[in-house]
Formats: sequence, structure tokens, C-alpha cells
Amino acid sequence: MEGGGRPSAAQAVLLAASTAITALLYSVYRQKARVARGLEGARKVRLDGDLRAVLLEAPGRCVPYAVIEGVVQSVKETLSSQFVENCKGVVQRLTLQEHKMVWNRTTHLWNDYEKIIHQRTNTTPFELVPAGDSAGVTVRVMKPLEAAELSLEPVYEKFHPSVQSFTDVIGHYISGERPKGIQETEEMLRVGTALTGVGELVLDNATIKLQPPKQGMPYYLSSLDFESLLQKQESSVRFWKVLTVLFGFATCAILLLVLRKQYRQHRERRRLRQMQEEFRQAQERLAGAEGAEILKNACVVCLSSTKSCVFLECGHVCSCHECYRALPQPKKCPICRQGITRVVPLYNS
Repeated sequence: MEGGGRPSAAQAVLLAASTAITALLYSVYRQKARVARGLEGARKVRLDGDLRAVLLEAPGRCVPYAVIEGVVQSVKETLSSQFVENCKGVVQRLTLQEHKMVWNRTTHLWNDYEKIIHQRTNTTPFELVPAGDSAGVTVRVMKPLEAAELSLEPVYEKFHPSVQSFTDVIGHYISGERPKGIQETEEMLRVGTALTGVGELVLDNATIKLQPPKQGMPYYLSSLDFESLLQKQESSVRFWKVLTVLFGFATCAILLLVLRKQYRQHRERRRLRQMQEEFRQAQERLAGAEGAEILKNACVVCLSSTKSCVFLECGHVCSCHECYRALPQPKKCPICRQGITRVVPLYNS
């Protein structure tokens, strides 16, 4: 603690950082909890012949947050994989990722580092149809790349290792970077994939559309069924809740530590003020008519009692018997700091 009972700079920074982290974690937890509650309250609709009638009865021909399950089907042409034959899809993502080792000057270790150097995503219009294709009802999926969870299946992966000469190896050790290679990946949302869509369901003229919701809720296009998707979100909520509670307890512990030190400092200052007040009162008592005589014979420690001890071997007469007993071991003379071997009572005739 610094003077005046204020917390030290390190304590203030630690408390402020812990409070800020706790507030940030609580904000994320509340957002995750809101998403989970919204997902749990989403209206589940079936992709069948009654879907159009449900939307006609809904206000504005719109269900603000709906859950619908179906199978992916291309509206017009499909996208073909560049590496796998007879692999058709409606979303294709090609990624080139650099892998290398970077020297950490703090830990003196080589750490893995990954960086996307090129990525391209191709899409084609697609819709959801019933799994058994029992009815002619379809739902057009709008803006799939805006989905918070878009389930793409890796259809091709290949790692191209770096070829290095002896000179390159020396240069890498000097620069602190060692290339490992380039990984090439192709991911696709394949035709025929069972998909769970969560978003705004709207009837636009004769077309039923699934699009990002307007209330700020997340948009999902997941290969998981709805129950698994909900459990995944609830697990995320529990994780952030535990983190928030842990950092909250840490913040409370730091705050209690600071308050405890402040209280101890306040108690010490109060004790010093009390001693100063007692000393002032003793001085006032000694300032009377016989003040000079009393001050002359007063104990140099408490200034209130009369000197009654002779310290040997130094011979100083400076203390009362009570203050002599209160001296710490080994007892030393308050005047000359010489060790006290014997004490002789002082008798005034």
C-alpha cells in the first residue's frame, strides 16, 4: 500500500485488468445465452405441403426466426470439384495455407505458425427440399456465406512440403523462420447434404426464402440436427459462464485483498494518531506550574511516570519500572543503547 491508504500501482492495474476481463467475459456470456435462448425459442416448421399455408397465416407472411431441415439441391448448375471426380456442390472454398516454424525469442522455442495466403469461395443458388422428395415444396437459401455456421465438408487436402537447401536452412535459422510447406484444401457443401437452416423464413410472391434474420440473431446452415446444434450452443454458454465465474471470484479476491490492506493501514494510522494524542496530553500535563520539575524527573519513554530505575553498568536514570519491563529483549538503555546487566531501584529522599 502507498501512503494515505491508496492501493499501489501494481494492485490498481491488476484490479482494473481483472475487472475488465470479467466484464468482457460476462458480456460474451450474455450474448451466448441470448443466442441459446433465441435458438431454443425458434419456431420449428416442417418442409412439407403445409409450409406455404403456415406462412400465409403468419404476420407479414414471415416467421422471424424459424428452424427448417431439408436436403441441399442446386437451383440451376452445380459446382464441380477441381480435384475429385463426380463431386458436385453448391458452395466451394479453395484455401492455400502456409505452415512454418517461428522462433520465439522469449521462450526460446520454435512455434508453429499458420497463415492463409489465398482463399476463394464460389457459390451457386441452391434450395432445401424434403428428404424423401415427397412434395414439391422448396425453400430458397439466401446469402449462405453470411451464416454464422456454414458446414463445409473437406473433399481434398494435400500438403506440399518445402524443399530447402543447406544455405536456406542457415538463412532460416538467422531470420527465425523455417517454412514447412503449403497446404491445399478444398471444401464443399455437397448436393444431397442434409442441412438444418435457422433464420428468417419469408414468403416472397411464390418463392419461400430462408435468409439472415433481422433481429440480430445468428444465421445457421449446419449439417447438425437441431437438437445437436442447440446442445452445442448450450455447451458454449456453460463454458463462458464458468470462465466468467472464475474471473469474477479472482476479481473479488483481489478486491478483498486491497480492502484488507487498506483497513490495516487505516488501523495503523489510527493507532499512531492515538499515540500522538496521548503524547500531546502528557506534554500538556507537564506544562503546569510544576511542569519543569515533573519534566525533569519524567520517564523518557512514556513522559508520564517518574524515573525509578538505575541502569547498570551505564548508570543512566531515565525510565520508570513499567517502561523498563516493556523494553524488548535484549534490554538496552534508551539513552546510550548499552546492554542492561542490572537494574537498581531509585529512591528519592
